[in-house]
Amino acid sequence: MEMTRRAALAIGAGATAALAGAGRAAAAPVGDELAKLPPAERIRRTFARQSAKAGGSWYSHVTRVDDAGVLRTVVEQDADHVVNGYSVQKLAVATAVMDKIDRGELQLGQKLDLQADIILGGSGIYFLHTVWGDDITIANFLTAMLLVSDNTAVRMCGRVVPALEINEILAAKGFVHTRVEPVANPNRFYLGTTTPHEITDLLTRLANHTLLAPTSCTFLLSILRWIDGYHDGIRRNMSSEERSRVATKYGADFNNLGAARHEAGIMFGTDGAPALVYSFFAEALGDLDNYGATHPAVEAHAVLGRTMFDTIKDTKVPAAQAKSVVPKFRPQNGG
Repeated sequence: MEMTRRAALAIGAGATAALAGAGRAAAAPVGDELAKLPPAERIRRTFARQSAKAGGSWYSHVTRVDDAGVLRTVVEQDADHVVNGYSVQKLAVATAVMDKIDRGELQLGQKLDLQADIILGGSGIYFLHTVWGDDITIANFLTAMLLVSDNTAVRMCGRVVPALEINEILAAKGFVHTRVEPVANPNRFYLGTTTPHEITDLLTRLANHTLLAPTSCTFLLSILRWIDGYHDGIRRNMSSEERSRVATKYGADFNNLGAARHEAGIMFGTDGAPALVYSFFAEALGDLDNYGATHPAVEAHAVLGRTMFDTIKDTKVPAAQAKSVVPKFRPQNGG
């Protein structure tokens, strides 16, 4: 009887292993099919599958370095469509502020008082303080705006660069559709519109240190690349070292079409050269009130992030004129 039980257990274990193996074998062709494709085609196929799975309307642009080290388009879907950029527009607002710093009209160390009547809820940290009135530097609120997408920080930016001046600066830099939307108060605005092409262009020039003075580009990139930033989308399935090689900005809101979930950023090669730039804008989505990692479009971003990074993880671009590095993350235990 004991031998029979043992034999039954062995048979059961063998059957379980066979079923598990069969499951792996059944899933393998899709993975193998993508793994054998050239990098650009792998990204295109993944984008097509994930955007279709998430649903909604997608407007996207992705460029990746070719063998010559030149960024070439690998995904282009309605990339000139004018869309509400939501918090991705904070990249454009930060660009306008840094432009005035480059021209000597502002300084990163310049301080403004954080007034109670300027506080906005939603994403960010300042509204959590519950008491206000402290003096903070421009560097402080720019960091809050880009790292944790602070909404109050947008109003702080408006105090040093009014809405119409932001739009003038963006126009002077060649952006046609990337604009904030002015309101009656000249220092306030809605975040406005952009296109995937223009955000990809902005990010590429930021990575190449041509959008602003090199020191200003380095300042913004150091914030966007820091690993305390947004992790639910593109950077979700990455190690801390891998995350530090991705500069990203997320935006989420809704309109009469449905939910909107956007993400745009830069992936850097092992030598700090820009190796891939992406802009994913999606609207008319479902799951309106889900701003977490389980939203279908955000899950699509996570798959895309892993796929795109794997195509550039060992990339170097020796001819790149501008390279970006950030300090290696080290935990600190106080003291």
